[in-house]
Formats: sequence, structure tokens, C-alpha cells
Amino acid sequence: MERDPSTPAPPPEPTPVFPRGAIDRWVRPFARFLEIEAASGLVLLACAGAALAAANSPFANAFHSFWDFPVGFSLGSFEMRHPLHYWVNDGLMTIFFFLVGLEIKREFVLGELRNPRTAALPLAAALGGMLVPAGIYLALQLGEAGQHGWAIPMATDIAFVVGVMTLIGSRVPHGLRIMILTLAIADDIGAVIVIAIAYSQAISGAALAAAAIGFGMCFFFTRIGVRAVPIYVALGAGIWFAVSYSGVHPTVAGVLLGFATPAGAWMGDRSFRRLLRDVVTHLEGDHKSYLPEDQHEVLRQVADAAHETIPPLERLETALHPWVAFGIMPVFALANAGVHIETSELLHPVEIAVAAGLVLGKPLGIVLFSWIFIQAGVAVLPSGVSWLALVGGGFLGGIGFTMALFIAALALDGALLDAAKIGILSGSAVAGVAGFIFLYLFLPKAAASPTAGPLAAGGEENP
Repeated sequence: MERDPSTPAPPPEPTPVFPRGAIDRWVRPFARFLEIEAASGLVLLACAGAALAAANSPFANAFHSFWDFPVGFSLGSFEMRHPLHYWVNDGLMTIFFFLVGLEIKREFVLGELRNPRTAALPLAAALGGMLVPAGIYLALQLGEAGQHGWAIPMATDIAFVVGVMTLIGSRVPHGLRIMILTLAIADDIGAVIVIAIAYSQAISGAALAAAAIGFGMCFFFTRIGVRAVPIYVALGAGIWFAVSYSGVHPTVAGVLLGFATPAGAWMGDRSFRRLLRDVVTHLEGDHKSYLPEDQHEVLRQVADAAHETIPPLERLETALHPWVAFGIMPVFALANAGVHIETSELLHPVEIAVAAGLVLGKPLGIVLFSWIFIQAGVAVLPSGVSWLALVGGGFLGGIGFTMALFIAALALDGALLDAAKIGILSGSAVAGVAGFIFLYLFLPKAAASPTAGPLAAGGEENP
């Protein structure tokens, strides 16, 4: 069948840059799996279920003993030895918080938070979603033994929220998707501030000064153009040790290091294009006098330049995300979600306070503060987002798994901590199911949402 001359010819198939082998066909599905944000929520849920099962099995004592096993090192008279549980919560989770710091900075530099008008609604909703749940918790626990856990129901778990929205599919308006996920980033900012202020111990000025010197060295090396990653890893480790001995929780160091990571590339796109033109001119010209190793050196320089066109912030975020989503967070769930459930203690006051904060406080705070700011003319509802859709998104904000468990471990211990964990698990489950049902019932089927990553942000070309 001949093509109509008036119809433009289809674009030619792109020529593959690299040859494909069998290994590429095997690895590609797994790579796609890693790129799906919702998949990390499934892995996290599976690990939480496994921890719960282990803690309520005949092997419960062995399970808890494993996480209490002391691990550490000594150098002369200096010794640092802690239970394995400590190294997960204070060590590995610092990398998680470093990634949080990277995401927050990207949102402020390139994402939704860079525009005050666009950011007003999710910031207002996040403020309500933190204050109202904490207020409900305090109203139920003020003067009681569990009062110190007031911040537990404040944060939102991005992985689970993305998972629920993925189940609903394209019916979720793009504006609601971006708003809820920006809200979750703002929640993380609030949680970090709360951890730094409310859950820090006696402050050591000398240790904080050492950490400040480390941050100053990071800034200095960045300004003079040092790009060797091992140097920054060593500085980051030193800052972590200093902060861990300062009385401030060491995960705060991870967030600050994320903020300190440069968001601009060392080499701009235009400079790189000029370099490529010069290299192509050189390779196509008469260069018989050049040895093969000279040509290889030129190509190595091109490869290094291509690497430097990607901002360090973006490069680190891309590299760390799979390790955090499918490694650190599941290990954290295994170490913290294992709580022995006694049917006689299922209605513990702390459990009720946490669950009420997540299931009732989150949607109430998100919707109420959004309404106040919209009525004041400070913010507007995103295009295609109704108040009913915002209520459903508010319920999704009540999924507070990872950060809630982390704050609970800082605030409470013993039976109170176990009750808080049960409240987190049950409250997050109820909030997630309620959000799914609400959005599925009230979102129109015709609503379309462009495919976008959970933290999609537009960027401009580097100079």
C-alpha cells in the first residue's frame, strides 16, 4: 500500500548507539522495575509483613536478639560498639536522609517549591498535616506517659503514597499527584526540624564545632572545584561522627549534606557541545601523526566532560535512589516493624492516639489549611483537582510508615514504642485504604494524568 504524498513521512528509526546483547534483554525488565517508584512500596510492605510475622512467631527471641547483636570497632583507646539496630537507624538511615536532603534541594531549585505561588498550597497543606495530627495526639496523651511521641503522626511516606496512586492509575489528576508528593517533601522538612529540635540530647559545643568545620571544608572544596568523590565521602563520615557525638541526631547531618550538594553542573551543555564539535573536527581531520593512545586520551576527556554535564545533585540522587528504596528502607522496616501483638493490648492509648492522628488528623489538617489559604487568596487549587479529590489525597497523607517509625524509635521505648508501632501500622493501613476508596469512587474516569515521575520537575538548560 502506497503512502499518501500529503502525509509526512514517519521519522527514521534511531540507530542504537551501543550494541545490544542477551544480558541487556535479561536486565531490562529488572531496570524498569527499579524505575517504578511504586515498586519500593511493595518491597517495603513485604519486609514490614516479614518483620511482624517473625516477631509473632516461635523465633521471636532470635529475631530480636539478631538486631540487638553488638557491632563496632576500636582504634586504640577509642571504641564505638552499638547494637545492629543502632547502625541501621543512625547509620544507614543517614543515607536515606541524605537522599531526602537532595530531593528537598532539587524541589527548591528546580521543582514545585521554587515558585512561591505554586508552592503555597502544598506548603499550607503540609503545615496543617503536621499541626493537626500532633494536636490530636497531644489532646489524647497530654500529661500521659506517651506524651513525648507527639510528632509520630506528622510525616507522610512517599513510597506508599506513590504505590496507592499507581493502583488508581491515570484517574489521579496530575495536579493532585504533584501537590501530594510536594506535600510529602515539605513533611520531610518538618520532620527533620522536629528531630533536630525536639529529639536531640544534651548538646556538645565542641562536637558541633567539629561538624561545622567539616561542612566548611565541603563548601571550600566545592568552590575550588574538587570533584573527587572519595574526599567528600571521607568528610561526610567525619561529619557524621561529629554530629553523632554532639547530641543532635546524626541523620540531621545527612540532610544538611544533601542541601550542600551542588545543583549545577561543572560543565554546561553549550560548552560540552563546543567540545564535541572540536573533537569531531579533530577526528575527521588529518591526524595521521597522532598515536592511537593519543586518540584514546581525547575520547577519555570527552567521557569525563560528559560526566560533568550532569549536576552532582542529580547524579547522586539517581545513583542512590535504588539502593535506598530497595535496600536501606526495607532493612529499616525489618529492624523496626517487628512488634509482638497482644490482642489484650490492641487498644492501648498510645496506639489510638497515633492512629487517630494519621487517619483523622492528616486529612482534616490538609483540607482545613488548604481551604484557609485558598480563601485568603494566597493559594489556588491545581487544575483538575476538586475538593473531594483533595480529601482523598489528605487520607493518603496519613500513610506515615517510614518516618513515623523512625520518630517513634526516638521518642518512646518499651511497651509505649510497641503500641506506637501498632498504631502506625494500623493507622497507615486504614488511611491508605480510605484514600484509595475515596479517590476511586469520586475521581471521574475520564480524568487523564500525564505520565510523570513522583518528583518530576522541569529544568532549564545549563549555560
